[in-house]
Amino acid sequence: MAKDATKNILLRLDPELAERLQTVASVEGRSVSDVAREAIAALVDQRRQDTQFSRLLEENLSRHEESLRRLRSDD
Repeated sequence: MAKDATKNILLRLDPELAERLQTVASVEGRSVSDVAREAIAALVDQRRQDTQFSRLLEENLSRHEESLRRLRSDD
């Protein structure tokens, strides 16, 4: 990924979790951002293969489509 193709986000962590994350990064000789990116990418990949998540996503899409239809309606 090119450096200029990244997006900054603010992530608030419980102090204990932040300390654990820093420890992992330090032991592995990596930045906290790099370790967090890897963990987030793994979570997203896991969700993409999760059938329950896919079902929830479909349900959410259906609800939003219905809301859009109601908003566009002249009734």
